[in-house]
Order: sequence, then C-alpha cells, then structure tokens
Amino acid sequence: MTQIKLPRKLKIVLISLTVLITLFLAWKIYQKVNQGNAGGGPGGVAVAVEIAPVSKGSLRDIASYTGSLIAKTRVVIAPKISARLNQLQVDIGDPVRSRQLLVILEDEEYRQQVIQAEADLKVAAATLKEAQSALVAVEKNLERARTLNKTGIQSDAQLDQVDSDYQSQLARFNVAEAQLANKEAALANARVRLSYTRITASWDKGSPVRYIGERFADEGTLLSVNSPILSIIELQPIIAVINVTDQEYFRLQTGQPASVTSTAFPETTFSGKIVRIAPLLQETSRQARVEIEVENGKMLLKPGMFVNVQIEFAKRDDITIVPFNALAKRNEQQGIFLVDLETRSARFQPIETGIIEKGQVEIVRPTGISGYVVVMGHYLLETQGQVILPETIPDSSAKPGVVTEVNQEGKK
Repeated sequence: MTQIKLPRKLKIVLISLTVLITLFLAWKIYQKVNQGNAGGGPGGVAVAVEIAPVSKGSLRDIASYTGSLIAKTRVVIAPKISARLNQLQVDIGDPVRSRQLLVILEDEEYRQQVIQAEADLKVAAATLKEAQSALVAVEKNLERARTLNKTGIQSDAQLDQVDSDYQSQLARFNVAEAQLANKEAALANARVRLSYTRITASWDKGSPVRYIGERFADEGTLLSVNSPILSIIELQPIIAVINVTDQEYFRLQTGQPASVTSTAFPETTFSGKIVRIAPLLQETSRQARVEIEVENGKMLLKPGMFVNVQIEFAKRDDITIVPFNALAKRNEQQGIFLVDLETRSARFQPIETGIIEKGQVEIVRPTGISGYVVVMGHYLLETQGQVILPETIPDSSAKPGVVTEVNQEGKK
C-alpha cells in the first residue's frame, strides 16, 4: 500500500484545525454545564431543601450583658476612740434599724473623765462667783471714791488707786469667766467621748431595714481608732453592675428599664432600671460602668451574685419575619431564597434586615415579602433553581415558632 506524504505546511494546518475544533467543543460543553448549574445544584439537578414560612409578628431589640450584684449602700462601723470591745448587740445577718444600738465599748476611763470634768467645772464656777463678789465690792469702793473726790475729801491719787484695784478685779473676773467656759467645753467633750462607747446605726434615707453583712472584730478585742467592727448593707433595692462598650454606651439612658435573671433562680425575672452611667470609659478595658437598680422585695438576690441583664432598646410590631437560618449571601449581597411551590423553584432575593431576636430576623426591605423561604440546602443554590420540597410543608399562617404541617397540595 502506498502512503501519501502530505506537505509539511499542510500537516501543520490540519493539526491546528483539529485543535481549534476540540477547543470549540470543550467551550460549548463548559457553557452548557454552567447554564445547568445556574438553574439549580451541580449539573442542573434539583436540590433537596427545608423551607419555612414568612410570617408576621413582633420582635424586640435586646442587648444582653453579664454583671454582678452589689449592695446599694455599704457602711463600715468603726470606733472614734481607742477602747476594748465589750459587747456586740448584733451579728452577721441580723436586721438593723436606724438608731439601734450595735456595739458597746469599755467606758470606765471615759466615765472618769466626765466626773473629773464635772468637778473642774464646779471649781471654775466657784472661782467665778468669788471673782464676781470681789468685783462688786471694788465697784462700790470706786463709786464712793469718785463721790469723795468730787467733794475734795479724797485726792486724785487716792481715786486712781481705787480705780486700779477695780480694773485688776475686773480682769480676774474675766479670767474666771473664761475658765468656766473652758471647763464647760471640757465637760461637753468628755461626755461626747463617753457617748462614743455606745455605737448606734444612723441613716435618714433608703430602706428602713438593713442587715449586718460582715463582722471584723470579736468581743474583748482592743480596738484603735477607725478599726472596722461591722458592715451594714442595704439589700432593697440592690444594684447590678455591668460594663458596656462604646458601641452600646450611647444607646443607654438613665431610667431605661432592664430585666435581671440569675442562675440561682432561673424561673424568676427581676425588674430594674438604669440609675447611673459612668461619664467615661476605662482606658484598660474600653468599657463604661453602668449601675442598675433592681427590685429585691423578697431579698432573694445577694451582693456578689452573678446575673444576666437584658436591656430593651426597641420593639416593633406587625413586621415581616423569617428564620435566621434563611439568610444567605450571593455576590456580596445578603438575601433569602424565596420558594415557588407551584413550580418547585427558588430564587435569590436581596434584603435589608433589622432586629434579630431568638433565631428570628426582621425584613425591612423590600416590603410585601410572603410565602416560603429556604432554611436548609440553600448553600447548593446559586441565584435560582429547581428544588425538592419536603413531604410536609409548614403552614404560612402559623405564628413564628409554631409549625402546622400541611401537604404539598396545601391541605392541613
């Protein structure tokens, strides 16, 4: 058999033509595959999905924080004098009212000081009385001397001597009077120091009943000035302290209501309100201190407990709601996949969200969205495509969180 030898240039042309035809066919196949993927899952096949109804309802914009409880007021009882602790009239946990006796200190030394001050006062009073009598006598002598001097019976020198005696006695009277005032002050001071041996509770505002929180000293202890003995705390109301970042700081206002819960009482919610907001954020934590006054009528909450605090910033009624799992992102846009039950297809719908609460999301824009959305399986969808629906479909008329199963023909 004779082989035909093709010219070298013709052979190159044929090979090039074959390569171009192959590339063209590959490109057409690639386009076909991509068109199939744009209409559903890989290869254009329908995607099995889970769906949920778009519903109407109410959502709240709530921020949650963790914090700790402190007493509204905490007062440390300490002596103003040095003395031995004789008696404690109260102990840890005891209720206390204003003007109630709490502590009795050893007072023998201070009683003696009062007795000594009373005796000194009596001496000063007697000295003043004596000086006053002498002053009256020299005052009368001065009057007679002035009369005699006018008649010429006494000379001016004699009058000057009598007047000098009067001035000396007047000075002694003034000194005695000052000494009496000094002794009266000393007695008052001794009585005050004696009163310091009996320590009582005292306040004018707040809860009428408070409690002994801590005991720092026992009976028989020798106390110095300002040594702590007891602490008194106010539990109704109690204060919850939280720390907030700058993102939430400017949303808070005094008087804003708050809900407080504790793991110790999981079924109980305590109401409170913001009473103080720090005017600065700490440089180390970049957070600000916020104090919340919490009603504690049953005295369940105690200082030192951890609590969870929820603050409501906004509440919206009659809004369009979808499950949080329905959110998807395509081409840097956030949206949802709306389901057409008749054609068994889903298409991507860009949306603008609002409040998010407990797995539910508010759709702000566009308005008028209804029907069903894909909540599972949308990661296999591009922008639209065929879907395989579940055997039972949630009722679109049910409230959020309540599912009533219906079949694919729409019957319950």
